[in-house]
Amino acid sequence: MAKIAKPNQPIVEHIYTADPSAHVFEGKIYIYPSHDLDVDVPSNDNGDQYGMEDYHVLSLEDFQSPVTDHGEALHLKDVPWVKQQMWAPDAAYKNNTYYLFFPAKDKDEIFRLGVATSSNPAGPFTPQESYIPGSFSIDPAVLVDDDDRAYVYFGGLWGGQLEKWQTGEFDPDAEGPAGSEPALGPIVAELSDDMLSFKSEPQEISIVDEDGNPILAEDEDRRFFEGAWVHKYNGLYYLSYSTGTTHYIVYAVSDKPQGPFVYKGRILEPVVGWTTHHSIVQFQDKWYLFYHDSSLSGGVNQKRSVKYTEIKYNEDGTIQTIDPYSES
Repeated sequence: MAKIAKPNQPIVEHIYTADPSAHVFEGKIYIYPSHDLDVDVPSNDNGDQYGMEDYHVLSLEDFQSPVTDHGEALHLKDVPWVKQQMWAPDAAYKNNTYYLFFPAKDKDEIFRLGVATSSNPAGPFTPQESYIPGSFSIDPAVLVDDDDRAYVYFGGLWGGQLEKWQTGEFDPDAEGPAGSEPALGPIVAELSDDMLSFKSEPQEISIVDEDGNPILAEDEDRRFFEGAWVHKYNGLYYLSYSTGTTHYIVYAVSDKPQGPFVYKGRILEPVVGWTTHHSIVQFQDKWYLFYHDSSLSGGVNQKRSVKYTEIKYNEDGTIQTIDPYSES
């Protein structure tokens, strides 16, 4: 029987879920996570141990209601261009259609971004025959702005292959910038009106400190690693992301969807497990952070579970830092 999700507890326990993208559609909360499988692959920095093959959509009427697993919404066998590793997805609504954006490796084992569509937020989703032309790397997150223009944010270091694209073409031997150089930022592209292609060329987002100086590659407490998410609060754009090696969820703010973004602080302290990946959504009059950890599996990195907690803003628009294991 489905259980009622409690703050900072796994929202489902019958499958392992991670990388939750939460949205309010049709008055309900829909969560689009990745689906962790128990694959017999050694762990490495490329993330080969994350062998996810499909997506399930979860929903709840409110935070006093049980979570519904709507079953398999899309499987890699149904996507012609995909070879393996369907990682963290996102969803969006426009044109009376629900869109599922997802990363996966193509037949050449290069990460690309795909799109699938449905008339139902729970799916099932029908994929496009090929990936978005010109797309690369991982972790798509889509913002449909108040003016109905849509933007996709993406990118991830190491296994996410972002370093390999610094010249605009895939270079399997490319490495990231030196520590004293500006860190690589996430990528943003405006989407076409039909949401199936890039309307503009992908461009790197600049993340700077309060003095306007770029965050450096060696600044692992603040630099972008993966898992970008953008939401709006009081007319400003909040870019949040994972720092990877230091395991923080942090955020930066801009008055434009493409940035530059000014670093502001931490949202979430480190969780159990190596990865951290999140989303932020408003439901009714409160704001919530959806995230994952590996506590249900006893710390196994590739067996993660989605959780949620309320986030709170200060009067100046900054976000209060959350300890995911606080008793308060």
